[in-house]
Order: sequence, then C-alpha cells, then structure tokens
Amino acid sequence: MPSARRAAAHRPGPARPAGEESGDETDRVVADRAHMAAAIAAGESVRTATSPNPWVGCVVVTPSGASFPGATRPPGGAHAEVVALAAAGDAALGSTAYVTLEPCAHEGRTPPCADALVRAGVRRVVVGVLDPDRRVDGRGVARLRDAGIEVDVGVRSAEVERSLAPYLTHRRTGRPLVVLKLAMTLDGRIAAPDGDSRWITGSAARADAHRLRAESDAVLVGAGTVRHDDPALTVRDVPGRDPLRVVLGDPGPSARAQPALSLRGELDDVLDELGRRHVLQLLVEGGAHVARSFHAARLVDRYVLYVAPALFGGDDALGLFAGPGAATMAELARGSFVSVERLGPDLRLELSLSRDDPPHQVVR
Repeated sequence: MPSARRAAAHRPGPARPAGEESGDETDRVVADRAHMAAAIAAGESVRTATSPNPWVGCVVVTPSGASFPGATRPPGGAHAEVVALAAAGDAALGSTAYVTLEPCAHEGRTPPCADALVRAGVRRVVVGVLDPDRRVDGRGVARLRDAGIEVDVGVRSAEVERSLAPYLTHRRTGRPLVVLKLAMTLDGRIAAPDGDSRWITGSAARADAHRLRAESDAVLVGAGTVRHDDPALTVRDVPGRDPLRVVLGDPGPSARAQPALSLRGELDDVLDELGRRHVLQLLVEGGAHVARSFHAARLVDRYVLYVAPALFGGDDALGLFAGPGAATMAELARGSFVSVERLGPDLRLELSLSRDDPPHQVVR
C-alpha cells in the first residue's frame, strides 16, 4: 500500500485549460532543465574515466537552493548519486536529486544508489532516462516511489540519450556503439595516389580525433592499414586512456599497434565479441576498405568526418570508401547532420544515417 507521502506526491491538482501552466509549474520546468543540464555536464566531465560504467552525472539541490554536483568515479568507485550526496551531507534532507541515468537498485561493486537516496531523505528525484540494464530497468524508480519519494523521468532525455549513447546501445543490443572516423579533403579524398595521408587536417582536428580515441573503449583498423601506416593507435595530445587496439586480420608481431586483439570473420561476429568484452564505444579508423565494409553493412551509428579546405583536384587520389557504392540516386544512404563544428581551418561534421534502408551487398 503506498505511503501517505507517496500518495500526496501524486495527488492531482485543480484542472486547468489545456496548454496552460501555473507560474510555479513553469518555474519548476525551467529549474529542472537547468539542473539536469548541470548533471549532464558533470557526467561528461568524467567521460574518459568511468567506462565500462556509464559516465553518470548527478546534482543534489537543497531546499535552500544550494547545488552539489557529483559524477561517477572509475570502476569500483562511488556512483554519481553517492558522490553528490556526500558533498551535500546533512543538507541533502528534503532535497531534489537530478540524475542523468536511473539510480541502480542492485548490489554490484557498490551498494544500490536508490537506497542511498532514500537514506539521505531526498524528497524528489528527477531522472533523465531509465537504465535498460536488465538488473535495473525501472526497478530503481520503483524502489524510490515505494519509499514515498516523488520521481519524474524524461527531463532532457534526448540530450541524456546522446551523452550516454554508447552505454545505452551496449545494454540494449549487446554491441558497442560504432563511430566511423575519417579525415578528408573537400573533394572527398583520404590519401594521395601514393598512399600518403599525413596530414590532411590540422592540429586542432587531429587533437579532436585523439579525444575520440580517449572516449572509445576500442579502436579498430584493418591489417592493411597496419602494414602500410604502422599506426600506434594510442591517445596523444589529450588526457585519457589508450583504447583496446583491434586489428581485422594479422597485425604482425613487430607492429606498433601491438599488443592488439586480432579478429577475423563477419563484422556482426566482431561486434558481438567486442560487446562481450564490455566495449561500449568502438572507433573505426580503418582505411577505405574497412570503412566501406562497416558502412555498406549499415553498422555505423555515427560518422565523424574531418574536412580540410584542400583539394586534390583529380580522381586518382583515394576516396572515402573503396569498391562500388550506391548504383542509383534512390539507393543513396541519407541521414542528418548531428553537429557541424569549426576546428582551426577544418570542419568537423558528425552525422547519422537512417537505418531504414537495406544494406549494400559487401563484396569481399
């Protein structure tokens, strides 16, 4: 039977004409969005440190209006809610907690965060998105509501979904989020006819590409790229951990990418294996053949293209994708730009494609 406190939290107010909100409700909506934005920022601040745990952010706002942010610590450390509650101390009594991901309700390496919120005497919890992990999946919200805490879900949910996309994708599909990164000239070329590609873009774009590596749990290239370019595939120019290095094929014992995980077979099987290894985000940095394989199979979640204001001016330089592409205009892969950013002299384009179109046949 629900407690009196819970019943009061859900008691409907007087009816108003559709679309009309009271001043208090408008103020609450504005405050909720502002505090959730701060929680998202707190989570993003530890983006490269927490994986395979999600980079959750939390802000505890006391009745007096004081704010205490927290973010999930590296694996084995406290979750965002516990960090924020510890910062707030006794002031957390009667507070509102804003958390990007549903508080956990199970015992893992740390105790359940839902229980910590209940013990702290939090009055209300605002959640960005529910956690699709089968051990949570609504149980955290249910535990809070059963304790008489008011819970609202969905504030800035689209932004939270984007922030936590690698984690959410892994929990929903068992596979990592796949990011394909390519640097190209304005006429769509990634290397000169002699194979040289250093450097198409400037230092700011290259630093951003290393940030992408730091945010990824694994980076993947083909054995041909290893043989031709001998890349180290490490994180430089920015703080962060080196990702797991994955090579499709045999990298060879003396490659700079060693130690590396060598995988063969269908790309679906490769992604399943990486998902089992708790890879939340996979950065594909392979050449034109690997890029086309992932693109043609519709396995890319996000495309990140660094475009330099440069032109090869011919058709003999290497293009983005090797092999045949769409044969007709009707077969074009279409999508939408997620973001466009200027990095020094270059542009950073991020786009996602529609998954409704059938994949191209991959010729091997």
